[in-house]
Amino acid sequence: MSAATSRYEVSAASRLVSSSPLQRGDGAAEIVFARRGAATIVSGLYQRSPCRVLFPRAGGDEPKLAVLLTTAGGLTGGDRIALTVATEAGAAATVSSAAAEKIYRSLGDDCAVEVALEVGEGAWLEYLPQETILFDRARLRRNIAAKIAATGRLLAADMLVFGRAARGERFAQGFLHEGWRVERNDRLAWVDTLRLDGDITARIDSPAGFGGAEALATIAYIGADAERHLSGARAIAEAAPGRAGATLVNGILLARFLGTAPEVRLGLSRYVAALRHAAAGLPPRLPRTWTI
Repeated sequence: MSAATSRYEVSAASRLVSSSPLQRGDGAAEIVFARRGAATIVSGLYQRSPCRVLFPRAGGDEPKLAVLLTTAGGLTGGDRIALTVATEAGAAATVSSAAAEKIYRSLGDDCAVEVALEVGEGAWLEYLPQETILFDRARLRRNIAAKIAATGRLLAADMLVFGRAARGERFAQGFLHEGWRVERNDRLAWVDTLRLDGDITARIDSPAGFGGAEALATIAYIGADAERHLSGARAIAEAAPGRAGATLVNGILLARFLGTAPEVRLGLSRYVAALRHAAAGLPPRLPRTWTI
């Protein structure tokens, strides 16, 4: 297993320098899963603070599990994070996070997060981080790019929480850019971007926007069998608390959930648990980090 060589391994002098006089994080993690016989192993690993990757035992009926964390406890303006996860041909893995990611108030710079997911032929990858909490005046620019081989399958989820309801705080000012780009069999299949700035409160409260929702979740399933799971996905979405729906776009099964943070987390959990069981025969549950 490699622990030193990575596309992110550069000298400190050659890294981009923030315009902020304050110290900022410049973290990265790269994980490569490979098939060896009947098992999936970690064949490549690189990590740079504040990113860390843990590999707890997932259980005999679960794929290989990797858990992401940031030792800083959260991110703020000027921080940069880059994550790459690759599952080579025939490998199966789940990637989650140790806790919710917090995006703190920014003094002006954006926090930048780049996620790259690569799924090889006959491989299975689940990217299931816990929610991202946007503090008021947070500034987040995050892009999720996925490349899936013709017979590969990806189940990816993302949840955003607009503020801290328990403290009476809303994400009223700041900036959010959330971009998805999915390529399947070397062809572009889906692009989606959410952008919030200016009068964010009005956009979230608008009936044509989020209808006052506290949280939003997006779940994408990419695989040759995606259409087969559409009716089941819609049934789960219709039964979810809050508002939810599922549809098929260019062979990609997409679902979205809106509501309070507890409603969206519960709806996402039930949906993902049912879909991973139906699509891959895995136990109908989320990674243990979601329930600890």
